[in-house]
Amino acid sequence: PMGSERTEIRKRQMAATPETPGAAQAQLSTGNRGSNACCFCWCCCCSCSCLTVRNQEEERARRTSHELQAEGIPNCEESPAPTLEEVNAWAQSFDKLMLTPAGRNAFREFLRTEFSEENMLFWMACEELKQESNKSVIEEKARLIYEDYISILSPKEVSLDSRVREVINRNMLEPSQHTFDDAQLQIYTLMHRDSYPRFMNSAIYKDLLQSLSEKSTEA
Repeated sequence: PMGSERTEIRKRQMAATPETPGAAQAQLSTGNRGSNACCFCWCCCCSCSCLTVRNQEEERARRTSHELQAEGIPNCEESPAPTLEEVNAWAQSFDKLMLTPAGRNAFREFLRTEFSEENMLFWMACEELKQESNKSVIEEKARLIYEDYISILSPKEVSLDSRVREVINRNMLEPSQHTFDDAQLQIYTLMHRDSYPRFMNSAIYKDLLQSLSEKSTEA
């Protein structure tokens, strides 16, 4: 019986011996894989995170650039072609130029070449605001005008002095059709004194005047 017990114990030990290294090796291997997997996941996550942020920034830059390009040339007002008499009248006063859609369109084309078209766009937005009577519409349009032309974060910000900005900020507490009246007048005066004289001497105006004069002579 004792021999049988020793034989049985030896068999169990021999059966258990190969399992121990295998188990240890498997555990070690598993441990290594766990370590490697952890390292790999960290590197992968870090890399993916960096790439994601970079891609988002590039996409945002492309989108912003595209939006600015699209906004760079807004649709002009609908108007019939100007007559020679109208174009000659533009030279008489800035008010006459601004009175007609054709005059504003021609002036906007010139302002675009000087990268100051936002002045005309702001003035026109203010004119549109004055036509509104619905309170909610007025508030929404006033907010958009502020964001587009008054905010220092806007690429289309117009040049206004601190006094006018303070007036606007007070008016924005309760927007009305006349929230931007002081600012509109200041921008109108700026276009009159600064841009209008150069427009009258520009190729845009002279070419248009010459073209209409030639057509008139031919007729």
